[in-house]
Amino acid sequence: MSTYIEHIVRLTDHRDRDLLELTLSKALLDLLPVSRLVIARVMREEGESRWLEVARLDAKGGGRVIDPLRVDFSSLVKLEDAADRLKCLKLRDRVEIAWAGPEGPRITLLPLFSQLREEDQGVLELHSEGPLSDEHLQMVDSLRRIYRNMYSLLEYSDRDAMTGLLNRKSLDDAFYSAVLEDLENAVSVPAADALLGQERRHRVPVNYWLGSARIDNFGLITEHHGHAAAEEVLSRVARILTNTFRTYDRLYRFSGDHFGVLLHCPDEALVLGAFERFRTNVEKYNFPRVGRVTVSCGFTTVLEDDSPASGIEKTEKAVDFARRSGGNKACSYLGLARRGFFGAPALDEEVSVV
Repeated sequence: MSTYIEHIVRLTDHRDRDLLELTLSKALLDLLPVSRLVIARVMREEGESRWLEVARLDAKGGGRVIDPLRVDFSSLVKLEDAADRLKCLKLRDRVEIAWAGPEGPRITLLPLFSQLREEDQGVLELHSEGPLSDEHLQMVDSLRRIYRNMYSLLEYSDRDAMTGLLNRKSLDDAFYSAVLEDLENAVSVPAADALLGQERRHRVPVNYWLGSARIDNFGLITEHHGHAAAEEVLSRVARILTNTFRTYDRLYRFSGDHFGVLLHCPDEALVLGAFERFRTNVEKYNFPRVGRVTVSCGFTTVLEDDSPASGIEKTEKAVDFARRSGGNKACSYLGLARRGFFGAPALDEEVSVV
């Protein structure tokens, strides 16, 4: 059994927020007399909230850890269908469920975060054969505080100060730690290989997509309305981006008026639909002092030999095509390539790009 100090070192040694919950789970399983541990986070999509069990681990081994990017939202438990978790979330205090007397088996629920920010809501669920002692509960509180402090520090370093979206550095981290790791199990897609001039052995992940969005005529907005109004436009576009995409999609501000999205989706048409909703939501919004604003969007699937830079370059080509076509459009890089743009050979398959 590892010592308490050793687990503190592991928690504070991370530079990746996505690994903090797994490290916290392993520490609590190792240090406490619990049979199972669950960390459930609140996820949202199109105004609906559900529970995502990001970690479910058993003391005897086994369990699972879920990558939020790859979750099927419709399969998750609705927020109101887990009443005890919801109670813990609302009270922001410990909730105990004992079904066989005061000394019998129980589930102890604790809020994962101390503040009820909409984007950071979660519950720590401890299954034990009896009540946890005050000493054990104090240990849980101490590790939760360390977890929260590390989460806040890493989040600060990952976020753009103006919009609160993820920054360019965090795309590199996600790309190399999550996306490329998945490519080991990717399948070969000969059509995509031919499209991009690669050999047939090239392996293509069909589920990860990277997108870019730029504000049309942003330079003119700054020139005519000033920097303060332009910054307000950036903040409001970022808010629309957050409200349009799913809470587990990764949303970025790369620089200036350049926004980005990394998502996991099984179908190109669904990705196009998401960017179309974002484009439409921006177009319909009445921006104070500025009025109507539009965005041009481009997206591409992520290939095995892609880097963050090469992926962004493809999305920018699609954005540039949208702008040269009048702006206020969402375009697929692969769709444009299939139609013979960018010097790639056209394929028989026709794909809508707008």
